[in-house]
Amino acid sequence: MFLDNLTKQTNSITTWRIIEVFLDENPRVNDIFTHASTPEQALKGLRSWVFSLLNKHEHAVAFFNNKEKGREAYEHLTWQDFAAIRILDYIDNTGRKFEDLNLHGEIIENNPFLPLWHAFKNKIFSENIDYYIDMLSLFRQLSGTLKRNIPDKKTIEDWMDRHPSGLDAEMIKIREINKKRILNIFIKNIDQGKIISKRYSFEPEMDYAQKYELSLKWWNTSHFHLKFAIRTPELLNEMLSYSLDEDTLKIMDDAKNKGIPFFVNPYYLSLLNVDVPDFAVGADQVIRDYIFVSRELIDEFGEIVAWEKEDIVKIGKPNAAGWILPSLHNVHRRYPEVAILIPDTVGRACGGLCVSCQRMYDFQSGHLNFDLNKLKPKERWPDKLKRLLTYYENDSQLRDILITGGDSLMSSDRTLKNILNEVYEMAIRKIEANKKRPNGEKYAEMLRVRLGTRLPVYLPQRITDSLIKVLARFKKKASKIGFKQFVVQSHFESAMEITPEVKKGIEKLLSAGWIVTNQQVFTTSASIRGHTSKLRKILNDIGVITYYTFTVKGFKENKHNFATNARAVQEQIEEKKIGLIPDEYYEEIKDFPLNSENMVNNINKLRKKANLPFLGTDKNVLNLPGVGKSLTFRTIGIMKDGRRILEFDHDNYRRHSPIINEMGKVIIIESKSIREYFKQLESIGENLNEYKNLCGYSIGVTEPRIPIFMYPDYEFDVTNEFTNLEMTTSKKTI
Repeated sequence: MFLDNLTKQTNSITTWRIIEVFLDENPRVNDIFTHASTPEQALKGLRSWVFSLLNKHEHAVAFFNNKEKGREAYEHLTWQDFAAIRILDYIDNTGRKFEDLNLHGEIIENNPFLPLWHAFKNKIFSENIDYYIDMLSLFRQLSGTLKRNIPDKKTIEDWMDRHPSGLDAEMIKIREINKKRILNIFIKNIDQGKIISKRYSFEPEMDYAQKYELSLKWWNTSHFHLKFAIRTPELLNEMLSYSLDEDTLKIMDDAKNKGIPFFVNPYYLSLLNVDVPDFAVGADQVIRDYIFVSRELIDEFGEIVAWEKEDIVKIGKPNAAGWILPSLHNVHRRYPEVAILIPDTVGRACGGLCVSCQRMYDFQSGHLNFDLNKLKPKERWPDKLKRLLTYYENDSQLRDILITGGDSLMSSDRTLKNILNEVYEMAIRKIEANKKRPNGEKYAEMLRVRLGTRLPVYLPQRITDSLIKVLARFKKKASKIGFKQFVVQSHFESAMEITPEVKKGIEKLLSAGWIVTNQQVFTTSASIRGHTSKLRKILNDIGVITYYTFTVKGFKENKHNFATNARAVQEQIEEKKIGLIPDEYYEEIKDFPLNSENMVNNINKLRKKANLPFLGTDKNVLNLPGVGKSLTFRTIGIMKDGRRILEFDHDNYRRHSPIINEMGKVIIIESKSIREYFKQLESIGENLNEYKNLCGYSIGVTEPRIPIFMYPDYEFDVTNEFTNLEMTTSKKTI
């Protein structure tokens, strides 16, 4: 009790010192608060003063009043405009009530200035200083004390150079040592009878060299890595030379007891450093944060709320986006043009567990798991697949199918071939049916097929010659009936994941006529200066085009990996800018998918021509828990613990379900404060002076889509009518 009280007293003293600094730096606020007798009077005076400052900038007032929107209007804003708009939004949204799913649905009231008022008038302080530090930074931005200094190209490239790649000669040597260590453990366990397998065994007369040579052949097959994926903390620690500390082992053990799945294959585990060289301290942190469970995830598991609201499906009733779907788990849909297909096969599993997975809710419910035997295709699956694909066939707007899971490449070659063949047959039927429809009433025909997979990262051994034959043959015949875009959509987190094996696998995929795109999740460790830009560069080097950079989804369960949306905006504006492609090259890059075999050369030529270290083709976005992806937001509030309240609007650069006209804007209460994020950065060795602009990024606007990702035009007019859509009104056209 004594320690608790002492901590509270210490926090109060610290808070009052912050308040003293705040009032000393902001005499106008001091005066307004002094003469106000109620919080409402203080807000009125504060609003009048701040609006007079904003009113000096015509474009800023228009943006604040939503009369000017989009990137052009956004780029007119000054650094002080950002602060003024945030203060005005705080005031105008005071009193609104929101559900905070970080607090299991607790209803909170937005009162951004109330803690400051109580501290000033009544000497009543919040125990958490994160709020006060954020407010101090806000008014320093307004006054011009906190200036925005955009880093130059050389600084950004210096940041990029801090991060090694898995293609560096030194890293290749380290991974070879890791592989040998892991294989020696398998050899020992086979010799001791701990592993009994007809497929993976040694002849009695074999010496060590022969055993190791045989085990190397096993290593080059995906079956070996899936068969012997590590599923327990004890085996994980053994594979890492007993290098895990007691706290990590305790967390992993608690996760196991809580029922959280654990699955990491030997290849991916070999990417972790045990004996860390000086040049690579912390280089594998991003990978570790994808493998090791956080305490917050353990605490929340069992109470995780589905982030993807549109994934909650009831047969015959519309999902959150208004779409009627043909099954509970197999088809997911947000947008008019694309629907996700999740097969009832091993494709529902993955090659490893990403601990901040967007589908952790489904792991919690047991719908997703790593029991590969139970997930094998059932006899009824071919018939079910035909039925599911009639949904695409009979839909007026669908033109894009994303086959994912789980992971689409977890399916066998034979299963994947059958799925693609059925997609082909469905597309033909849609074309035939369209011949009977007049122009302007025709349905959208299939243009794009995508395979969502992390196996090029987790398990590049899966990209075999036989898989490439399946993909190449499908592309050849599907191109003849109108398919124009063939995409393997992968998920690299770090340049450390790009190894010689990965490079070889990507070369094979490109040779099959499929382009490879990347979606990175912007975790805390992935968000450090230069990391994402280095990833973009190395991906480009091997022929991969970046697609999305996602803010971490989820609530408190993903708090450890959550990097604030302010950091996503900062990365977009301050770092990705050195890879922005001039408009004059848009037509050139638009044709890249037509010649995937030469993707590396085409990327290199464009980078050289435009003097770019990488092609910044990705969009920084958050997957909203409703409909769509966006980074268009305003910060409209702040909790007393410093967590920000954001109001998101939808991406104006793409087509949505018309339900967005009814559902309005989306409120996100972040799971950590800016100060908490800073403390995490500091704990992994970052210099916080390099992030001092961060607090000021309180407004975001989604970037336009690069033409390479746009759908090709038809030679006919598609109907404006929607099918499979149900809303509260009869409005079903656009």
